[in-house]
Amino acid sequence: MHSLKNVRHHLKENKLRSVRIIVTGKVQGVFFRKYTLMKANETGVQGFVKNLPDGKVHIEITGNENAVNNFIAWCYTGSPNAVVEKVEVLEMEPVIFRNFEIHY
Repeated sequence: MHSLKNVRHHLKENKLRSVRIIVTGKVQGVFFRKYTLMKANETGVQGFVKNLPDGKVHIEITGNENAVNNFIAWCYTGSPNAVVEKVEVLEMEPVIFRNFEIHY
């Protein structure tokens, strides 16, 4: 029999969270999208990444709380040659994505 604490922990771990992330700085032309795809696969989040015309990168992801938090933390560093100046995180209604992909 599961304790109430274990049940709550399990529910929190499996509750989906969706966020929109806008990353500002030197984030285009530095393989940011490629590394974002690799980090998404590593953390288990689904969604997409795309470059914006203003030089920012737009990301939308869905995953469990820990996966989303780990992914967001990575965004503050980004790819090896990126210079991240700002990361904006906006909560969204849960969205179901089938995988993670780069949008061109």
